[in-house]
Amino acid sequence: MVFSAALSSSTFTLPSPLHHHSLTSLTPRSTAFPLRKLIKTRMEVQTNANPKEAKLWGGRFEEGVTDAVERFTESVSYDKQLYKHDITGSTAHATMLAKQGLISESDRDSIIEGLREIEKRIESGEFNWRADREDVHMNIEAALTDLIGEPAKKLHTSRSRNDQVVTDLRLWCRDAIDKILARMRELQVSLLKLALNNQGIILPGYTHLQRAQPVLLQHLLIAYVEEIERDAGRLIDCRARMNFSPLGACALAGTGLPIDRFMTSDALGFTAPMRNSIDAVSDRDFLLEFLSANAITAVHLSGLGEEWVLWASEEFGFITPSDSVSTGSSIMPQKKNPDPMELVRGKSARVIGGLVTLLTLCKGLPHAYNRDLQEDKEPAFDSVKTILGMLEVSAEFAMNITFNRERIQKSLPAGYLDATTLADYLVKKGVPFRTSHDIAGKAVALCTSKNFQLLDLSLEELRSINPVFDNDVYEFLGVENSIKKFVSYGSTGSACVAEQLDYWIKKLEIK
Repeated sequence: MVFSAALSSSTFTLPSPLHHHSLTSLTPRSTAFPLRKLIKTRMEVQTNANPKEAKLWGGRFEEGVTDAVERFTESVSYDKQLYKHDITGSTAHATMLAKQGLISESDRDSIIEGLREIEKRIESGEFNWRADREDVHMNIEAALTDLIGEPAKKLHTSRSRNDQVVTDLRLWCRDAIDKILARMRELQVSLLKLALNNQGIILPGYTHLQRAQPVLLQHLLIAYVEEIERDAGRLIDCRARMNFSPLGACALAGTGLPIDRFMTSDALGFTAPMRNSIDAVSDRDFLLEFLSANAITAVHLSGLGEEWVLWASEEFGFITPSDSVSTGSSIMPQKKNPDPMELVRGKSARVIGGLVTLLTLCKGLPHAYNRDLQEDKEPAFDSVKTILGMLEVSAEFAMNITFNRERIQKSLPAGYLDATTLADYLVKKGVPFRTSHDIAGKAVALCTSKNFQLLDLSLEELRSINPVFDNDVYEFLGVENSIKKFVSYGSTGSACVAEQLDYWIKKLEIK
């Protein structure tokens, strides 16, 4: 260890966590130790034979693990996608160690230059990931030792894989949330543009999948926009709660060395270090919350998928997807299937399953870190990949469907969609609502017996049910008249929907 005076000649600031950056921006300005020749020389002597090597943790062991154990316990096959976040965390950690006098400036510069070289090799596909090095952290650290030698052995000072992995995971989740939020905005814009392009269309609204009341198509599309906005809000809240740094908590108890956790927290864009080192390495509720938010989003998208799949059927015929978002059948030549939205509906099961997996994994774990938590990453990675795909294809589908106005118009007479408006008419005449409900129900029964619509009933027939009816009742009957009578805030009335559209046009900055 080098316990020298803290550095004052160079400063270190990580870029915003919202963007990916080259590690060039993370290197202190003073780099007095040229490494490229050393790195090149060391890389030239490496071979692809990869004989088993001693574990970095193997000091107290007299024999190596069996091949079966090695295969079963490795995680590099999937956690290698954390490489960028691992390198970013290690760069911040090395810079802090130098600032605190725990390593020298020269060692710091060697480490950062080596990490940059490793990142380049990973991104070019030249890096050799090794299962015998277990995980992304040990692969990078061992490769760094191969590249620069002794200075690399100082990088793990005051750090455990326990705090290292959860730091990487928080950084990864933070970036993933930002990507999901961007996709959510794209879907909201697609839905709102779809609404703007289909003004005036009245749909039958459903409850219990039975005809209920007329609604404007624009009103229904905005309902999806509202759902996604709440989904985004959950992710924003989740991101704020997860944005605390576990780095420096070490295995569980912290360290006796004079590290500066506030420095690394600031450098990595966290709000602050986590207050309790045991909680820092044990906690996965940030991940549970993230996957829960994804699961709720998946349920919303599944509902959208179900509705559009139904609407594309011959029985409904409300929408026609373009060929670019449809598939056919291997045996039935006439088929045109809305498969993307069927898969949106189906893939929601994966996202919900990932949450259930993680909940089950975390149930009953004692403090602090347990190896079980190695299994937290695959459900998280799959959840994010799946939800990003669901959002993207839903937006694509929304931009490639046509609403069949004539078919929708022909469907409107069925179901007595204006019955509730008739009850409202009676309330305005001073009839108590429960009595109004009964009278309107009797009018529907009369229509059913005559195969009429409410609008077809004569005033005499209506007065045979109750004398309160007058000629003005016909201003409330028929779906077009019914829509005009909705006036409550947030309702499907034309003026109300226009207000909602105006709000979202401004919020989503649609021109």
